[in-house]
Amino acid sequence: MSATDGADLPATPEPQPSGAPGQRDGHESVRTPRRPGPIGGDMATIVFGLAKRARIPSLVQRHDSTTVLGLFAFVNGVVAIAIMSAVALITGAPFIFPSLGPTAFLLFYTPMLAASSPRNCLIGHGIGAASGYFALVVFGLTDHGPALAEGVAWNRVGAAALSLGLTSGLMVWARSPHPPAGATTLIVSLGILHRPSDLAILMVAVALLVVQAYVINRSAGIAYPRWSPAPNPPLSPPGPDPSRRDLGL
Repeated sequence: MSATDGADLPATPEPQPSGAPGQRDGHESVRTPRRPGPIGGDMATIVFGLAKRARIPSLVQRHDSTTVLGLFAFVNGVVAIAIMSAVALITGAPFIFPSLGPTAFLLFYTPMLAASSPRNCLIGHGIGAASGYFALVVFGLTDHGPALAEGVAWNRVGAAALSLGLTSGLMVWARSPHPPAGATTLIVSLGILHRPSDLAILMVAVALLVVQAYVINRSAGIAYPRWSPAPNPPLSPPGPDPSRRDLGL
């Protein structure tokens, strides 16, 4: 056999692993979701899971397009707040307030963050509402109207500062940080919502939003927690103990 025999034979391609993130699957010709997505967070994974469950191949293929993600964020934001607004209209109760907006975005953009867990959402907003009302009591503002109507005096400045400080500290001590709760406490201490009944409705609205997040995220295959956030995995495997290495162990 000569040295040139077999020289023209085509090279056998090396097999490629299937199911790698962001690659085409040989059986379904569908890209699996890459985490984090193109704009960070898990929104692309949620769109992928919902599109796959609904059997919409074109949407599955484009699940990580920023155009699709923007439309999903738009529709989800409209639906989330429209539900609260409809409940507010029917009941005449304040089921919608500004800090629901950032909470809704967190729940669908980074649902696996500790701040997005049901525990942190509910405890965080609860701390914010209680701290805001406590500040109103301390500064004698429980019977006053909103600061936007009455103007800002020194007692209102003190109430706002105390409420935000309490909220920040208590969320850390309770190990339940939820950034939008900082807006909730100012909504209360500035008199926008200042009656105890308003605060109870506020918490019901947060609970309804968390239920919506649970249903959508779980439907998309995201392991959104039932209560406490999932424990964070270690950033890197522990290395050898230097002291033992020096001893030759």
